[in-house]
Amino acid sequence: MSHDGVRLRAVMRSVVFLTAGALAVPTLASCGSDDESGKPLAAQDIAPAGRDLVADGGTLRWAVDDVPETLNTFQSDADDATTRVAQAVLPAMFRLDAQGRPQRDADYLESAKVVDTEPKQVVLYKLDQQAVWSDGREIGAADFAAQWRALSGKDSAYWTARNAGYDRIEKIERGANNLEVKVTFSRPYADWKALFSPLYPKDVMGTPDAFNDGARRKLKVTAGAFSVQKVDRKDKEIVLGRNPHWWGRPAKLSQIVLAAVPLDKRAAALADGSVDLAEIDPADASRIALAGRAKGTSTPLQGASPAGKDESKNESRQKKKLSKKERKALAKFLRQQDALRAFTVRRSLEPAYTQLALNGSEGPLADERVRRAVARALDRTELAKVVLKPLGLPAVPVGSHLALSGQAAYADNSGALGGQDTTEAQALLADAGWVPGGPVKDKGEKAAGSEGKKSKKTDDESEGGSDGQYIVGEDNKDPQDHTKKHGHGDESSKHLADGKQYDGRKVKQGGAPGAYAPKGTAAPADAKTGLLAKDGKPLALRFVLPSGTGSESLGAVADSISRMLEKVGIRTEITKVSDDSYFKDHIASGQYDLALYSWPASAFPATDARPIFAKPVPAADGSLNVEQNYTRVGTDQVDQLFDQAASTLDEDESAALVRKADARIWAAAGSIPLYQRPQLTAARRSLANAGSFGFQTPLYEDMGFLKKGATPSASPTKD
Repeated sequence: MSHDGVRLRAVMRSVVFLTAGALAVPTLASCGSDDESGKPLAAQDIAPAGRDLVADGGTLRWAVDDVPETLNTFQSDADDATTRVAQAVLPAMFRLDAQGRPQRDADYLESAKVVDTEPKQVVLYKLDQQAVWSDGREIGAADFAAQWRALSGKDSAYWTARNAGYDRIEKIERGANNLEVKVTFSRPYADWKALFSPLYPKDVMGTPDAFNDGARRKLKVTAGAFSVQKVDRKDKEIVLGRNPHWWGRPAKLSQIVLAAVPLDKRAAALADGSVDLAEIDPADASRIALAGRAKGTSTPLQGASPAGKDESKNESRQKKKLSKKERKALAKFLRQQDALRAFTVRRSLEPAYTQLALNGSEGPLADERVRRAVARALDRTELAKVVLKPLGLPAVPVGSHLALSGQAAYADNSGALGGQDTTEAQALLADAGWVPGGPVKDKGEKAAGSEGKKSKKTDDESEGGSDGQYIVGEDNKDPQDHTKKHGHGDESSKHLADGKQYDGRKVKQGGAPGAYAPKGTAAPADAKTGLLAKDGKPLALRFVLPSGTGSESLGAVADSISRMLEKVGIRTEITKVSDDSYFKDHIASGQYDLALYSWPASAFPATDARPIFAKPVPAADGSLNVEQNYTRVGTDQVDQLFDQAASTLDEDESAALVRKADARIWAAAGSIPLYQRPQLTAARRSLANAGSFGFQTPLYEDMGFLKKGATPSASPTKD
């Protein structure tokens, strides 16, 4: 997660899409009809054009959320802008292709392969002979070794976000010549292709001081198509310029300016020419589409129609009824709409999925049967349609926690839990002791969910009494009590885990295991309409959502989930909290029952996804170490499968082990993947090779503005 917060590799090593592939890398050939991984659900949308059609020169202004606090992707406060800078200016040994699979970056590597497995795994990198840093020094073993030492975890003076993979390296040495780097591992590591991407110069990695502070605000030495020219915190922008020492295809653009523009200001920034490229929310996407349709029609906002003249008269009469302030706002809006005709919306799917998280640490959801009942009550296809269908994107539910369609480890393992089945959900709840019409304690006593532990109202919740809360299932109240109580989140807000570890309370172990209710268990006759109770407590779950800018989509999904759960007798209490508080005070600390947030898909799930699904373990101080497993649901078997997958050098066998782990994660019902996130990017119509990239990393040197009269081709050339 960007509009959805910090993304997966930001959570774990502060860079997430850093290994996404170049445009010029061809798509992998199909692995055969029996390949479970399938194909990406949506192609990237970047207006591809051959380099001969792209003009030399020009400046691309690209919106980012903020000027990054650090340019070191391996620090905990790195963000999306850190990643973009690194992609443009630093080497990466491997990047992802259009299917989310790692491919060698030929600008830096002639080859990289495992040359020995006994007695230990040895990987030999052969570097391109032209690969040099911007100060003229060759890229070599000294840079690899410095990065390994900094990220190995052996020296606590380095303030690193994580050391996964680097902690398995035993030594790094020069090969037969200066262009060869030999890496020996102390134990087998399947995800070795994840390492040294990006690769920083030894000047940055060589000492703790240089690592901690030297690369936070500047990068003097780089080795990409671009270099960092200026980090301007006053004007909130980073300027990247052509690297004169770059040996690859020269960059088409003279400069790329990463300009900090908040999500809710991007339509205005596009309209006034401040930016040429920006990720946007669905509302702004609709504005731009409307502006495009309005071109050449009778009015700026309407298409041509037989009644065009009458409509113009009606519009004039309506304008006269507006106040001066309203007329001024309308005029501004129409000017912006006119300017937005120069833009188009490029649509794809992000390499990330939104899930429903179920907090299994206590309360009703500590019982696996209740978690399974929640999952079986959901129609995931309908939930995907809520977000994706209006955007014209494929509304296909995600079938894996660990990969997305097209990636090597993907397989739809949702059958391990089962699809939507109201009868089965009701039977599971009945088996867990939740029955309709049971006696309920007075309202002053605690409810069954974690809401019952809720303390006095905090500042992060919506103002105005209980306006931050809407209880589904209490429809006998005056509608005025909850007309404004729906919590709303948004897929365009991109709320993702912030990676801060939780040291919270001890998990209460409870609930009987089991995939389904015992055979023959009947659902209560009146379960379709009656809300459930047990031991005098109603089955009420606190559903926590962020409430930031552009939060409509998550709210709509939450409302749909609540209605689905109500059908099986589960009441939900939707509570909105501020974005700043969402993860820190609720998700990471376990103060929720249900929540919606997203995880990016990694090409290296055995390494990157393990902390997300690892079984929580007690810490020395008696607290619970959950790593990034905010659902607090995990098993020893899943951990073992991750460990085996990370240590298996056969790629097919490793992928099979990841799929087995995913099936076990489904069965535990701690999190329910819903849909792949939409990726909406507003781009100037003349901009080529940029937009919604899907799995692939942008190829920065091919971005540019089309020559006069040129139109995008089917695919970019390599010339």
